Amino acid sequence: MKIPYALPYIDDQEIAELISTLKSNWLSRGPKTAEFESKFADYVDSEYAVGLNSCTAGLHLAQLALGIGPGDEVITTPYTFVATANTILHTGAKPVFCDIDPITMNIDHTKLEKHITANTKAIIPVHFAGLPCEMDTIMDMAKSNNFKVIEDAAHAVYTRYKKEPIGCIGDMTCFSFYTTKNLATGEGGMVTTKDEELADRLRVMSLHGMDRNAWNRYTEKGSWFYEVIYPGYKYNMTDIQAALGLVQLTKLEEMQSLRNKYSEMYQKAFSNQELITTPFDSSEHTHAWHLYVLRIDFEKLFITRSEFIEILKDKGIGTSVHFIPVPKHPYYKKLGYSIEDYPNASKAYEEAVSIPLYPSLSEEQVNYIIEMILTTVNNSKR
Repeated sequence: MKIPYALPYIDDQEIAELISTLKSNWLSRGPKTAEFESKFADYVDSEYAVGLNSCTAGLHLAQLALGIGPGDEVITTPYTFVATANTILHTGAKPVFCDIDPITMNIDHTKLEKHITANTKAIIPVHFAGLPCEMDTIMDMAKSNNFKVIEDAAHAVYTRYKKEPIGCIGDMTCFSFYTTKNLATGEGGMVTTKDEELADRLRVMSLHGMDRNAWNRYTEKGSWFYEVIYPGYKYNMTDIQAALGLVQLTKLEEMQSLRNKYSEMYQKAFSNQELITTPFDSSEHTHAWHLYVLRIDFEKLFITRSEFIEILKDKGIGTSVHFIPVPKHPYYKKLGYSIEDYPNASKAYEEAVSIPLYPSLSEEQVNYIIEMILTTVNNSKR
């Protein structure tokens, strides 16, 4: 049995929409992108949405739109994909890491205050695996200390904090539509905001810094003339990506129900195991279950995590590790960061194994994954 770590959930609906888009002869940013932006904004209860070519682009532009640059500090979690921190460096600002909560694996909101300085301009909370951060505390802290909140929601399409969709809480929220995400367009991202001025800045900066009149220059009502008002970037979404996104958005509830079902099977199977810790969940929030990350006490096994992963690979099961903490990477070590300063992130990394969780799995495959993991752990106890 071959079970890849992740697969997209694509069928004839996406194929038909792509063919329609190709036949329209409008392949870059156009009507499909505008439609996807509008429908996605409605889905997350936001006023505005700006389609981009990645969540990374969104994080970068969101900070630039707020005027973040050299001399500023941006607080985030060390337990994230390195793109979160890289985009802070791209602005010239300094990443400041706050350790994670050992249970939720999200940024520890109780430790945030000690990282706030006069140079703090923003915080980027990351909704790890699809579980929302404690946004009430974060938003209150931002208001009282006069800094902004840019949510990294790469994992959090469908997530709700209490009853509010992620996408309408922070000053800006950045989503990913990478091929493994809950809503996939191959590559792609979106920034949502309720601030029209910020949305306008994002649009200008995402297409070379051309003024708003340039967006329609290839339509019947458009003009060849444009002006560059900012040294911008080529970060825009295309209609090909948006065509996929529009179909995926209509299927999101269906896809999510399968993720929920399989995550419940995993929770039930692993929750009472002595050497396995299951992901935290809360009835107060809605978890998107983008990832299912087991934490295994390898110190009590006679095999290492790498050996565990190889055993599962030999049994036809793909896995991954989320994440290598940012301070462990050589470049960040050169900047003076040390993983020893973030003991909860360090411990989580040493124990983490991400197992397959996606809609195109079958119950038979999920049960096989459960059986192989339990067998491997139980046969490897010291």
